[in-house]
Amino acid sequence: MSNETSQTFVFFGIIGSGKGTQIKLLMDFLKAKDGRECVYAYPGNEYRKLAESGSFTGDIVRDSMTRGNLQPDFITDSIVTNILISSLDSKKNLIADGYPRTLVQSANFKEMMRFYERRNVKIIYIELSKAEAMKRNLLRGRDDDMKEGIEKRFDEYLNKVVPAMNYFKDKEGYTIYTINGEQTIESVRRDIIKALNF
Repeated sequence: MSNETSQTFVFFGIIGSGKGTQIKLLMDFLKAKDGRECVYAYPGNEYRKLAESGSFTGDIVRDSMTRGNLQPDFITDSIVTNILISSLDSKKNLIADGYPRTLVQSANFKEMMRFYERRNVKIIYIELSKAEAMKRNLLRGRDDDMKEGIEKRFDEYLNKVVPAMNYFKDKEGYTIYTINGEQTIESVRRDIIKALNF
């Protein structure tokens, strides 16, 4: 059942780290390398759909998103579980983005990977300083990214999301690669490919 040639990647990175760009570049690289399909597990997309759905749950989610709160574990876990159930098979690569974000989610993700016999999970952490994150996000000029909002998100990231990543530190079958995000897109891409030993 287990297929060692399909790969599993988990991306961590604060807003402004260029995580989305690097995921796309890695997907293109993997596609060119072995032609495998890639399952992209990104709860953020599903949360946006849910918030726009007009459902009771969607209204609660939308309200909490507006306040910039992390969403509840049970919904996030179920979103990712549904993506895996509907899309994953032993031949496909898997990239998780924006998940897991809490210790509860990390424990559940580990359980999911055990179930799907994914034994070699590569975690890519694109590291960015608070000052650089601030600079990049203010350049974007997004309304919800004004100074105070960015500070809140950065601190929440360090306090909640980074411990969720560090949960995997000494776990068998998990490797964390820390990449310097304060470089050009191309240099970050090169460092990721080099770290992953392709």
